[in-house]
Amino acid sequence: MATLYTHQSKNVAKTWVLMTMFFAVVMGVGWAISFYYNNPGILLFAVVFAIVMNVTSYWFSDKIVVKMAGAKPAEGQEYTELNRIVENLAITAGLPKPKVYIINDPAPNAFATGRNPEHAVVAVTTGLLGMMERAELEGVLAHELSHVGNRDMLVSTVAVVLLGFITLISDFFLHSMIFGGRDREEKSHPIIAVLSIVLIVLAPIVATLLQLAISRKREFLADASGALLTRYPEGLASALRKIGSYQAPMRSANNATAHLYISNPFGAKAAMSGISKLFMTHPPTEDRIKALIG
Repeated sequence: MATLYTHQSKNVAKTWVLMTMFFAVVMGVGWAISFYYNNPGILLFAVVFAIVMNVTSYWFSDKIVVKMAGAKPAEGQEYTELNRIVENLAITAGLPKPKVYIINDPAPNAFATGRNPEHAVVAVTTGLLGMMERAELEGVLAHELSHVGNRDMLVSTVAVVLLGFITLISDFFLHSMIFGGRDREEKSHPIIAVLSIVLIVLAPIVATLLQLAISRKREFLADASGALLTRYPEGLASALRKIGSYQAPMRSANNATAHLYISNPFGAKAAMSGISKLFMTHPPTEDRIKALIG
């Protein structure tokens, strides 16, 4: 029978699989670029780059994500109650109190990040604080702390950083191909050269698919765990209803960090429009509410 601890172990295993696949994608990009330029040194650089980025994504991913979100520490008297709620929930869950951050954005949303409970971060928007009643806010924070306890944010946060770096290296070398020219004396086979370019172009897409491979079941699990933590599923259900009805996107919304948030940061319309349903980072809000209260 599956338990919270087996779920934690599976998420740690997923992290290693994700990092291994990232290493393979970077190796493929490195080979393609080295072949295109007929320079084996580029492949060596790709190996070193992949190792460094894997280590960086593990140890510093929380700081990178917080920076990307534009979050600031929740300090001062105005955030005393927020910190108190987080601390009480953390004690109830048997977790160390995570660092609490604020995102200055009217859209109601929140996320958790960090490599383990001892280095966890919970961030909420000013819009969430202004819109939620206490029971609703507790439900949202319990959901995020459940991600911490379930070790979900380890997988998700690593995915954010790896996707960003793969996209960066691909864009950099594509730019150099277009504007930097190429040694015309190279005698590489034209078909293989074209395949190399295709691989470089597809690398960010593959990385995105790796990110989307993280199951949306983690949101259902965090909802259920959060409801157990507060003993009041109606609070989280009401919060999800309010968050799901907000139409405008977050100012800091981006595809790399979208799956970290409790709800799609691009707004309700973006979450349910057309073919984007195939690539949703979150389950439909209605399904989540139904799972909580029927």
